[in-house]
Amino acid sequence: MERIAVIGLGNISIRHRHNLKYLYPFASIYAMSASGQVAASEVSDCDVFVSSVEELIQHQIELAIIASPATLHAVHAIPLIKAGIPVLIEKPLAASLADCEAIQAASQEHNTRVAVGYCLRYLPSAMLMKDLLTEQKVGRCYHVQVETGQYLPDWRPNIDYRHSVSARAELGGGVLLELSHEFDYIQWLLGPLQVKYANLSSSEELGLSVEDMADIILGDTTGVIATVHLDFLQRKAHRKCRVIGSEGTLEWDLIHNSVTLSSANGIEIIYCDPAWDKNQMYLAMISDFVNLIQGKKNNGASIEEATQTVTLIEEVKAYSHYR
Repeated sequence: MERIAVIGLGNISIRHRHNLKYLYPFASIYAMSASGQVAASEVSDCDVFVSSVEELIQHQIELAIIASPATLHAVHAIPLIKAGIPVLIEKPLAASLADCEAIQAASQEHNTRVAVGYCLRYLPSAMLMKDLLTEQKVGRCYHVQVETGQYLPDWRPNIDYRHSVSARAELGGGVLLELSHEFDYIQWLLGPLQVKYANLSSSEELGLSVEDMADIILGDTTGVIATVHLDFLQRKAHRKCRVIGSEGTLEWDLIHNSVTLSSANGIEIIYCDPAWDKNQMYLAMISDFVNLIQGKKNNGASIEEATQTVTLIEEVKAYSHYR
């Protein structure tokens, strides 16, 4: 890799540019703001700053990471895809199903590689959960409980949370899109799910115009039921998944990077490494995307899977709106 671009200047783009410099120290890193405007301050780990996607195409970029607001993903990704430039798109794939389908159609028409940045798949405990469920470690799966919450004002202490992407509907804010990792990994673990019940709400606590809480019941054709709770309100960050099966229960703590098995034989800590450097997820995600580009085996979130995630989110919104 000699020329790599990152679109967007937010926190995640800073991480991506730094990691690209680490992985490809001799590559030129191109940066572009989501709006196309000139950066207000110096951009870290940037060799060339451009103002448009067309400039990136002219520079013959070999790979681009789209880290702009979700509502702009299609605008930024599709011209690159049409030019044959592989793109790794930060989650979610887009803010609407129509944009997801447009990106997918462009990828198929021009045979350009696209993947979506669901980095939690690269957490060691996540990969272990995938293996354990594939091996039916807890027998037949009956019920899954997913709960995620973190106080939004603590996410980005250097800015007013009310002006952040997470709080603005026009940029793809709200818990459903911002915390779509949960919809990705639960279907990655269990397969396609359908909405049985959904309730979205906006608390007085934060005063947002987007939902800051979501309670959802999902199910599949085999009878598995999954309950999902998402919020921007919990003062202590919480991210867990509990799988109840006929032979035992798996407890997955994503923050502590641990997996515990409860069965007739007692409680067993299968894996626990809270000190594991979570930046390794992002490094692995980029390396895995390069594997995809090169036609090698990879474990990234495909464009089809990411579209299914947004489809599920739109179903949740429709259910909550009409009931």
